[in-house]
Amino acid sequence: MKNYLDFEKEIKALEQEVDNLKSPFGSEGISEVDTSKIKNTQQEINQKLDEIYSNLNSWQKTQVARHEDRPRSNFYIKKIFSKFTLLSGDRYFGDDKSVIAGFGLIDNKSVLVIGQEKGEDLNSRIQRNFGMMRPEGYRKCIRLMKLADRFKIPVVTFIDTPGAYPGIGAEQRGQASAIANSIECCMSLTVPNISIIIGEGGSGGAIALASSNKVIMLENSIYSVISPEGCASILWRDPSKSLQAAEAMKLTANDLLRLKIIDEIIPEPLGGAHRDPDNIAADIKQSIIKNLKNFENFSKEEIYEHRKSKFLKIGRDQGFSKSSQFDHGGLSYKESSLKKLNSHLNENKYLYGGIGLLIIIGLIALIS
Repeated sequence: MKNYLDFEKEIKALEQEVDNLKSPFGSEGISEVDTSKIKNTQQEINQKLDEIYSNLNSWQKTQVARHEDRPRSNFYIKKIFSKFTLLSGDRYFGDDKSVIAGFGLIDNKSVLVIGQEKGEDLNSRIQRNFGMMRPEGYRKCIRLMKLADRFKIPVVTFIDTPGAYPGIGAEQRGQASAIANSIECCMSLTVPNISIIIGEGGSGGAIALASSNKVIMLENSIYSVISPEGCASILWRDPSKSLQAAEAMKLTANDLLRLKIIDEIIPEPLGGAHRDPDNIAADIKQSIIKNLKNFENFSKEEIYEHRKSKFLKIGRDQGFSKSSQFDHGGLSYKESSLKKLNSHLNENKYLYGGIGLLIIIGLIALIS
């Protein structure tokens, strides 16, 4: 049974009408199927989908990112990678079912695949803890990323989580430390790592595996430090203000690409990824292959510097660059020409003010 969102009521009614038209059993018994009416209704559905999905606001995109029928990591791993070998356990505590990890082949090349998995039905969602990873999950990922780095195997991660698990057991086993260590491991890799946000990219639970050379988002996915409901509860003490919070947080793919927090957007089929999972899986596969090829001629040092520079540039004009004044290869901040001029004028405002005053006095003297 299909699931529909609040703003898809008209589409639901039209699709139910199509299903009834396709049935040969009418009120008067067996009747001829009206193919022309089915075709016209289907065109109307496509027009409605185009009209609705081309004008989604941030909160509606959040709802699409959380859609029950949206393809999960497990689906993409099966569709995109061949000879996938599942690996389990962190060698300290146990195995975390909310993350799938192992080695597979894409375009006949070995890659480490890590996918946060929410589950497909109630039982699997409970087993997967709704995609909320525990410390042992992050430690498993760290163990495998270090193994991939040792054998020069690229890393591909699928991000889909509302956030790391906040339970007392996770806190007792060092949740914050595990997330920090996972971020550090991602940033220190000397092999290319690519992250694809396929649904929700929530909080440090997502950043722990998305600190990558390339961060890619599906068109209707979201990526933020907190959920819109959580933000509304903190700022307005009112979770019903989720729309205002979602708009202010700039959590959609288009907003984040504009802010240069992500690197690429993969368009989704009309009506969202859940309406054509095979097509979106093929597009993701092509994007992974393309991005991996871009790093083929990079050295280990260049891959590491590329990732470091990418994150240091976020929120800045030109980021940081190597400075010749540091023998140990330190970093210095590169300001834009406009900012340099503005800083210079602020530092010497009294000097230039005095010069300006003298010029004005001189001009008045010449005129008189």
